[in-house]
Amino acid sequence: MCAYQKKDTSGRGRATGKKAAQKSRRGDSKSKPKFVHKSDAFKNKKRKGDAVPTFSENIRLNKYLANAGICSRREADVFIATGLVEINGELVLEMGYKVKPTDEVKYDGAVISQTTKRYVILNKPKDFVAGNTDAWGRKSVNQLVFNACKERIVAVDRLDKYGMGIILFTNDSDLLKKLNHPRHTKKQIYHVEVQKNINTDHMKAMVEGFELPEGGFAKAEKVDFVRDGKPKEAGIEIQSGKFRIVERMFEHFGYQVRKLDRVYFGGLTKKDLPRGNYRHLTEAEVGFMKM
Repeated sequence: MCAYQKKDTSGRGRATGKKAAQKSRRGDSKSKPKFVHKSDAFKNKKRKGDAVPTFSENIRLNKYLANAGICSRREADVFIATGLVEINGELVLEMGYKVKPTDEVKYDGAVISQTTKRYVILNKPKDFVAGNTDAWGRKSVNQLVFNACKERIVAVDRLDKYGMGIILFTNDSDLLKKLNHPRHTKKQIYHVEVQKNINTDHMKAMVEGFELPEGGFAKAEKVDFVRDGKPKEAGIEIQSGKFRIVERMFEHFGYQVRKLDRVYFGGLTKKDLPRGNYRHLTEAEVGFMKM
């Protein structure tokens, strides 16, 4: 299918004889219809939907400072604006400045070196909230990994106050970005206990998937009773990063979740890791998480 401009047939302004021949040889674009092939019209059209994250060696200055454990990104913007940051001996006030691997960055006169990447797994106990200690003084998971390393590490995702089990912490911003993208969600397995016996028809419905009343689609990869467990206990495998998705799925069928324990996350287990303790990932485990 082609789109084109209609040729002028009125005869006005038409060149004749020798001049017309010269004009024809020059290929005057005004005398020819302009053809645009349909496929060409869509070459530069942007695709809809979330793009897969791309990773570059150059990173924004505020992110660089945050990765170095100096401050948060928001605080970094303030420090940059107040003239506390220099790159290669020059004062930089541009917050969007991209730092190259060869750049020398100084904060308040001291050279910043890129931090070592850290990967820490915690077996979260009950009654600890995600993030920092809140206004009500509740205990935070950050307190449990405070001494794991000198670098500032953050949780890849969240378990609510009553949830238990595996949480991964890291200062690797590329891995954080990847694991929080819908296309790279890791397999997770939870041990769930509810207030009454679980109906097998409800298990089948979870695997088939359903629309949640508050919006969004929920689906489990597998759901089954726990071996040697009670009829009130089940193991559920999901591949979703939605907050409280397991509780919401069971609540949809009239169950109250009494216990929620994440026992598997992207190839990591809590084997030989007591509740409330942490450990650093091995090189093999880090490589597997980055796949």
